[in-house]
Amino acid sequence: MIDATSLPRPRFVEVGPGDGLRHEPASAPLEAKVAFIDALSESGLREIAAGAFSGAPLGSQLADSAEVFENMKRKEGVVYSALALDEKGLDAALAAEADKIEFLCSASETYSQRSLGQPIAHRLELMRPIVGRARKAKLPLRACVSAAFHCPYEGAVRPEAVAVVVERLRAMGVGEFSLGDTIGRASPLDVRLLLESLLKRVDREQVFLHLHDTYGMAVAGALTAWSEYGVSGFDCSTGGIGGCFYAPGVGGNVATEDLAFAFMACGASVIVDMRRLKSAGDALALILGHPMPSHLSKMKYG
Repeated sequence: MIDATSLPRPRFVEVGPGDGLRHEPASAPLEAKVAFIDALSESGLREIAAGAFSGAPLGSQLADSAEVFENMKRKEGVVYSALALDEKGLDAALAAEADKIEFLCSASETYSQRSLGQPIAHRLELMRPIVGRARKAKLPLRACVSAAFHCPYEGAVRPEAVAVVVERLRAMGVGEFSLGDTIGRASPLDVRLLLESLLKRVDREQVFLHLHDTYGMAVAGALTAWSEYGVSGFDCSTGGIGGCFYAPGVGGNVATEDLAFAFMACGASVIVDMRRLKSAGDALALILGHPMPSHLSKMKYG
């Protein structure tokens, strides 16, 4: 039985406006993206990944991130983060006044080469100046470590390989690590094996899990991390939108509303307005032209 009173309050990072939308085939107009973020800001969420910036051209879903940041209504107490893919991207993120900087790397050598075009070691060195400049600007940093459980090319990824990458990032001055279940295959056992290794090296407060729900195990993995290891940070996407360009057929990110409901059902204190979350997802579904894949998107709230 889970004793929620002895466990930390779950912390959600809403990734729908960034990682979620960038995998959608139909591009949402600027007004819809801004309205989506504004609705999420009023739902009780405390951190929203609002866009991405790069010196290279971005897909249509993220190309207007500067305009999104300019037009969204910032709510006091909400952190609006931005993904910086390179130094020019960092320039744009700083100009947009992002509250937190994210960047990408991988725990799988093959996935790093295929998705980022660079070996892991080279990628980390390229991120070093971004880390240094963000720290100089006194902005918190978040490393998104993809293929932390399974790789679409290599199969299972050893926990030690993830720990090596995280330790290098920590030595660079990164304070937060989002560990990606890129293909959505991580079981609760996989979560246990990774956390057993990783939490010997970093504090649990620094760890977030970014779970995809391809095989329907994302909520189970999140509850395992929280109830057994006290890990309270989770990336999630309202409506469950998302995917992976390098692994066709991968399911979306675990849905914010599904995750919040599961934690509340286990007795956790979750300060999220479920009706507002559903309303935000419903409005986005009309724009995207398809139903949201989350379980709770099909429910009615009285």
